[in-house]
Amino acid sequence: MLKSQGLGSSIGVAPVSLHHTRTSLARRGIDGSALVPYQNNNDLQKKLRGIKIKNNNDNGGLRSLSGSGIIKAALATATETTTSVITTVTVKKITGEITSSTIVKENQLAAPPKFLQLGFASILTDPSTGAEKPPIMVQANLIHESVVEEIYEAKLEVPSNFGEIGAVIVGNYNQNEMYIKEVDLSGLTSGSLTIPCNSWVQPKTVDPTQRVFFTNKSYLPSQTPAGLISMRESELVNLRGNGTGERQSYDRIYDYDVYNDLGDPDKNEDLKRPVLGGSTHPYPRRCRTGRPPCQTDPQSEQKATGSIYVPRDEAFSDIKRAQFNASTLLNVLKTIIPNLQVHFDRNAGFPHFESIDALFDVDGFNLPPLESTTSFKDLLPWIFKLIYETGEFLLRFQIPEPMDRNKFFWLSDEEFARQTLAGLNPYSIQLVTEWPLTSQLNPDVYGPPESAFKTLNIDRQIGSMTVQEAIEKKRLFILDYHDLLLPYVRRVRALKGTTLYGSRTLFFLNEDGTLRPLAIELTRPPMDGKPQWKRVYEPSENATSLWLWRFAKAHVLAHDAGYHQLVSHWLSTHCAVEPYVIATNRQLSAMHPIYRLLQPHFRYTMEINASARSTLIDAGGIIESTFSPLKYSMELSSTAYDLQWQFDLQALPADLIHRGLAEEDPTASHGLKLHIKDYPYANDGLILWDALKQWVTEYVNHYYPSSYLVTSDTELQAWWNEIRTKGHADKQDEPWWPVLNTPQDLIDIVTNIAWVASAHHAAVNFGQYAYAGYFPNRPSIARTNMPTEDYNPTLWKSFLEKPEDLLLNAFPSQYQATQVMFTLNVLSSHSPDEEYLGKNMEPSWNDNPIIKASFERFSAKLKELELIIDTRNVDPILKNRTGAGVTPYELLKPFSGPGVTGKGVPYSISI
Repeated sequence: MLKSQGLGSSIGVAPVSLHHTRTSLARRGIDGSALVPYQNNNDLQKKLRGIKIKNNNDNGGLRSLSGSGIIKAALATATETTTSVITTVTVKKITGEITSSTIVKENQLAAPPKFLQLGFASILTDPSTGAEKPPIMVQANLIHESVVEEIYEAKLEVPSNFGEIGAVIVGNYNQNEMYIKEVDLSGLTSGSLTIPCNSWVQPKTVDPTQRVFFTNKSYLPSQTPAGLISMRESELVNLRGNGTGERQSYDRIYDYDVYNDLGDPDKNEDLKRPVLGGSTHPYPRRCRTGRPPCQTDPQSEQKATGSIYVPRDEAFSDIKRAQFNASTLLNVLKTIIPNLQVHFDRNAGFPHFESIDALFDVDGFNLPPLESTTSFKDLLPWIFKLIYETGEFLLRFQIPEPMDRNKFFWLSDEEFARQTLAGLNPYSIQLVTEWPLTSQLNPDVYGPPESAFKTLNIDRQIGSMTVQEAIEKKRLFILDYHDLLLPYVRRVRALKGTTLYGSRTLFFLNEDGTLRPLAIELTRPPMDGKPQWKRVYEPSENATSLWLWRFAKAHVLAHDAGYHQLVSHWLSTHCAVEPYVIATNRQLSAMHPIYRLLQPHFRYTMEINASARSTLIDAGGIIESTFSPLKYSMELSSTAYDLQWQFDLQALPADLIHRGLAEEDPTASHGLKLHIKDYPYANDGLILWDALKQWVTEYVNHYYPSSYLVTSDTELQAWWNEIRTKGHADKQDEPWWPVLNTPQDLIDIVTNIAWVASAHHAAVNFGQYAYAGYFPNRPSIARTNMPTEDYNPTLWKSFLEKPEDLLLNAFPSQYQATQVMFTLNVLSSHSPDEEYLGKNMEPSWNDNPIIKASFERFSAKLKELELIIDTRNVDPILKNRTGAGVTPYELLKPFSGPGVTGKGVPYSISI
């Protein structure tokens, strides 16, 4: 998969340059060759005997009839000096594509010769007219073809007064779309020039508009060379579209819509889901597809019959043989998960813990024969095994690293607490700042707001100090899912096979920097004629209390697992970032320096999000089938967006301060004093944050040395305004949105976006299998109520006799558990060609010496971070990341190999 996106655009016939092309070049080339519109007329071909004409399907393209393949600038005169230049175009081939040579071999017939029409645009205008200079037009013919690429070549004559080439116009006159990698020019007086394209160009029969690709030089709008102004403006107009019609797979249009396609009410009324986005259920916006409304619910969009539309260059490239991408991986999920039912019961839990352990002991589970058996094995060799002698196709579950280090890690209270700082969801732990704890929900609906935590009991659990002293010394912390979950309890409990509570969990900070769980509070609101129920559970050595504590932990872990997946992961990264991608493509030109800075952070995010809407988060999908809120899962994420999401708090330092985990201190490292010194996510994250912000600072200050350039940048201001008013429209009036008036404002905004797309996502994604692969450690769902709720003598007797059986029954069913295990194994994987933060330099950065030097400093800091993390992970003082059986914290190590590694920070959200 080539993970680099095009800087191209589509511009129609309106721009002056194309008008000049048709009026000037259609007369006569400087070498005397006739230039006429090619009409695809066989009679005309007969009249032109002996003149070489290449077939194509265009009804207005300009052709050279001399057979030379050379077309010179129309503005040249016979006395002007010119420079002969060779241009080559590299086209990456689609795997399995039927090429012209294949056709010849198979049919022994002459296939239509393949060619591209190129136009090279000057950055200058015509001094006599003030209009753009006509581009130099040339036909590039296919000269070489291999399994993976095609090379096209042409010769052109560049007049001495033509000026610097600023863009290439590409016309595809062939039958299929083509992935243009780059256009090279050699022989220019200024030296060789490479124009990166990395984009799909459609045949003229599909899309008659021209495609333009700019050189690597970046320009603010006010600094755009006069010869490129109309191209720059037309590009953005075409990318925005007109907001109407259904999008086609080949379109390159970016627009906004609400999440109204998660349900499928036309198939089943139970699959109807509320629209996410708007005053009732505030939500970020997704990419508009324009599919027709459902017949039974006009507010909902019909389900896609195939892939969900994303702009063509946002889709994963299918130009490599090993297609390790979202579409392929989610197809694996769709194919394999139904077959898990062969081995695992949909409703029954595991009968004993040995049967759970056995998932990792066996050689694999034999799956039915599949068409894609070999490709699946090649794609995910750490998951699938194919025994060629017998044809058996096996699904294997690797032993997750924490379990491999300590088989009983999940039982440990110390590990339970440690994972709030160094596990899969380090975003929820908060400092307790007031006591007693009270709910902000309406007591008439949800019952008395006072917490059931008793001061004397918590004092006793702490032992060394009182609650008030612990608060004053910033040593009391909490996981608080009480007010977020309690409003959903009634509706969730009406569903089959699940339950829910509001929950609070208290932790005390020990002298050695570790956390110790003190108590768990579970609450049920008044419902079914019963009053509010709440109870506190504490760690204990008493057998009965110990098992009740384990039950309570299972519920809290299910709450944390759901919050992690729906909020810390999906909402805060995938969902919140999509509007940034859309706004960037709609409002920032491909030659804009901020576009070029952010573009690596957006690669394939829209594609993975679209794929998730069809498999993971849709009605009846994997999330709704396996996590506690079930059908209310996505609605719950909307509630979290409404109550909790703020753009400014997505920045790591602001988030830590907001949660009470840090305070500003100019004398401390990173300007922050951490209240938990051994907080692996924060400690590693702050180094990465500072490196990222310094890189962004140097980049922004190079292009924006003054505030005036920020406020006068029309594209930049429109971009930031659109993110607020369209992408996050339901929060556009919030007072916390940053202003964009100075270079520092821009640095803060861009660093925030880049952080979320890279490090934030890495921290919550690539450890999923490690910490949730052994599901008792993080059950995705708790299916049964606490044995102490609504006393039932029979249930209580069963609990006392075999508490293990009741706990196993509360865990996910066999089918639910293995669904989650398999899904997280796939989604925790790195591609073999993953693009890691700071590893490879973008072409436009490399061509600017100042930016290149800045990036090299950034890259060096990330390599240094790798060494710092390695050192920390063997420091015995840091007990949250080292010790007997403790899994080291590596989720923010910048680089990684392929597969499930538990480390590596890609640029973008691409899985």
